[in-house]
Amino acid sequence: MKYFLKIMAMLLLALILLTAPRIGSLVADLFSYSTIDPDGAFMWISVHHIVQALVIVPIMLMLSSAFKIKFGLGLGDRTEGIKYLKKFILVFSVYTFIAFLITIVSDSFASFVYPLTTRNIVGHLGFQLFLSGPSEELIFRAFAISVFAGLVTDKRLNRHMSFAVLFASIIFGIAHIRFSFNPFGMSFSAFQVVYAMVLGFFYGDCYEKSRSFIYPMIMHSYTNVLMMGLTILISFLR
Repeated sequence: MKYFLKIMAMLLLALILLTAPRIGSLVADLFSYSTIDPDGAFMWISVHHIVQALVIVPIMLMLSSAFKIKFGLGLGDRTEGIKYLKKFILVFSVYTFIAFLITIVSDSFASFVYPLTTRNIVGHLGFQLFLSGPSEELIFRAFAISVFAGLVTDKRLNRHMSFAVLFASIIFGIAHIRFSFNPFGMSFSAFQVVYAMVLGFFYGDCYEKSRSFIYPMIMHSYTNVLMMGLTILISFLR
């Protein structure tokens, strides 16, 4: 019975994690952004991320009250968090510059998908800086890892990864798959799904070690701003 309840808790958690972004999409679809964002560069995705976070917050409050789950919303272990943050930024920056250099040399660079207007650049980078990290780390690290560890298991797969981090990383990758239900179908980039899972591991590992979602939130926003910033810069220069 105990294992059945744990499996049910895991499945319910996965359902909540994958439903929250879907609800964000449905709400974002209700509005027209043609005046503020005629090219669709930032408003829809901004509303989507705000709504998906708002879906999770009341659930966090209920679980915190019922099961005394702590979600790491404070600064946690600042020494560990800052140390992890510095190492990650260095390694990811080197990787990103090498990856962009390869795309340029191989003539496979993909330009920014929207017209490079001031509105689109500021709006999109603003989304990446202020909403992408906070929203997704609240859901896929603070919520997912804490609830999994609290209600399913806090055991580790090995000394490098807990089952909670593995679970959250897989769900984070699945969340990057686009589903349609009428008719049913799905589309995805295998690279993007795997890339999300790998980054999800590092975000989750940092969350566990620092006991705070602040540091993976900064890491997440940094990766997105750096990737988009370089894409915009190179698009201008080409």
